[in-house]
Amino acid sequence: MFRTSSKTTIGIIYAIFGILLFSAKAVLVKLAYKYNVDHLTLLLFRMVFAIPFYLVIAYKQKNVGFVKIKPKDYFWLFVFGFLGYYLASLFDFIGLQYIKAGLERIILFIYPTIVVLLSWLFFNKKITTQQSLAIFITYIGVLITFWDEIGLEGSSVYKGAIFIFLSAITYASYLVGSGWLIPKFGVLRFTANAMIVSTFCVVIHFLIQGNYEIFNYPKEVYFIGVVMAVFCTLIPSFLVSAAIEKLGANTFSIFGSLGPVSTIILAFIFLGEHISFLQVVGMLIVIGGVSIISKKKEK
Repeated sequence: MFRTSSKTTIGIIYAIFGILLFSAKAVLVKLAYKYNVDHLTLLLFRMVFAIPFYLVIAYKQKNVGFVKIKPKDYFWLFVFGFLGYYLASLFDFIGLQYIKAGLERIILFIYPTIVVLLSWLFFNKKITTQQSLAIFITYIGVLITFWDEIGLEGSSVYKGAIFIFLSAITYASYLVGSGWLIPKFGVLRFTANAMIVSTFCVVIHFLIQGNYEIFNYPKEVYFIGVVMAVFCTLIPSFLVSAAIEKLGANTFSIFGSLGPVSTIILAFIFLGEHISFLQVVGMLIVIGGVSIISKKKEK
């Protein structure tokens, strides 16, 4: 009982810090856009500045594994790396061109529902009463905040919302897949290789459609790229993978509700984005939902 409790507590800590660091990325992206950098180049900076760390980790972990790795496992690693850190990030960066950072994180919160549905469809995982209650409560908060944001943003919000919704779908697919593959590869090995796959995809995409003027931006753009690479990509990617390993994809997904809360606060501080009374109410409701899922059921 003690070991299980300790494992859950550590998983919760990893999940919280991983989500908070990932959430800061949206604010940094919005700051970078003020220097007229396009979304693909900014995504390239994020991945390229982080890739040396992942290559070193992948090399050191190349012989680490808990079970025998089959060829199809590598295939699925490529698929989920493509979905989770390339496609999801690409859609996210595009969407952030049209909507505020706070609203971006609120829409992304849709992914817990998608995670639960995919887990039920493909892995026959039961949706518990506790998870259902937590999702219900947190989505009340999300809907309150989202409704108010539409009124504040105007028509441009819909275009950005579509891309962010696509990001939520692809990221949810990654979470479900990683929950299945991490036990086979181990946290470090899986995460490093998934990020290498996504970086490869970003580079190929840039070579095909990029503007190639990667050395002509203000120094602030490169600084933001480094910060995103280390503190909003490298560190949280391992924290999230470790949290999924300890909590499972379904339980971890509920902690995503912390994302809208932290992003709205950070966006208010660094971007001057408006926080309304309804947003405050929504954030409090979201926090209530997270507290429910954090409580361990008595056995």
